[in-house]
Amino acid sequence: MFKVGGKSKSVSSGRGTVPKLRLMLEETMSKGSVDQGAWTCCGVDVSAATLAVAVERVKRDGFDEREFANTAAGHRQLVAWLLQRGPVRVALEATGIYSLDVALALDGADGIAVAVLNPKMVHRFAQTLRRSKTDKADAVALAEYSRRMPFVPWRQPSRQVLELRALSRHIASLCEEHTRSSNRLHAAEGSATTPGCVRQDLKRSMALQQKRILRLRRVAMELVRREENLARQFEQLIGIPGVGEVSAVQLLSELAALDPQMTVREWVAHSGLDPAHRVSGTSVHKASRISRQGNRYLRRALYMPALTGARCDPHMKAFYELLQTRRKTKLQAIIAVARKLLHAIFGIFKTGTPWDGAKLFPQLIPTS
Repeated sequence: MFKVGGKSKSVSSGRGTVPKLRLMLEETMSKGSVDQGAWTCCGVDVSAATLAVAVERVKRDGFDEREFANTAAGHRQLVAWLLQRGPVRVALEATGIYSLDVALALDGADGIAVAVLNPKMVHRFAQTLRRSKTDKADAVALAEYSRRMPFVPWRQPSRQVLELRALSRHIASLCEEHTRSSNRLHAAEGSATTPGCVRQDLKRSMALQQKRILRLRRVAMELVRREENLARQFEQLIGIPGVGEVSAVQLLSELAALDPQMTVREWVAHSGLDPAHRVSGTSVHKASRISRQGNRYLRRALYMPALTGARCDPHMKAFYELLQTRRKTKLQAIIAVARKLLHAIFGIFKTGTPWDGAKLFPQLIPTS
């Protein structure tokens, strides 16, 4: 029996006592107004072709399992099946486009709340429950996670932000391909056994990749300029030393998709720039490193602005040099600058104030 609105309400059915709330699906229901105990927990394991689903039974003595196609029609069938069980909390892993389409379909339905989880976090939780790994077992583990752990609902970004993020990530993959082609061309030009046709083909491939990158960057800039909030944040980003137009689009595409309720510490953890310590007793004392358990696109987008800022901006340069006097390596110092830069972007977005290095590094006096 569950409490709804402070009073316990139930009706009898063939399967025993069922919460009355589950029999009122025709009424529109706010996801935030349902009592925590009234939610049914569900896990969805997403693969390219199928969705393995596990949902709590009414008496909570196990899970009902089904499989749906990972298509638009399969998403509609999944939503209809879940709505038969009343308000449902669905947990699924972030697995790129495959999970994004499922999350969008579920989040658009009244009575369904969605949590999109870090796969590493879910994997470690699942290891405490079972040893086998199958799609069905993963779905049950996700449902258990939804029931036992704090549930943080996913906030759907706008369509423009999702398009910008997809564009930016595709551009990043093209840039990586261009770099690999450049490395292969450099090796080919230094080899006496590589025929000229191979070198010419690599040059043509690089030229085509460069044209595609420039074209997609123009499309991304047009998308940014069409949306008022994106355009405003873009101007704020390029006002930061070391952040050019290319880096600003990369940063904006990742940061604009984040939940506006996130704190700056959650931003840092999301980027994977948070420190991970390995200390236990007197025998284990490993050097601290960044966790790297976050958004690699955001982490990469911060690197070049941090590197440029540490050379050109007096405040970031003073902080970078201070860290080196404390026996930090150059890479460690750059990563620390990147983390500070992320703090600065958070403050600029929240307050609307322009970049001021003196506020970010109040105890440092820049060297002339």
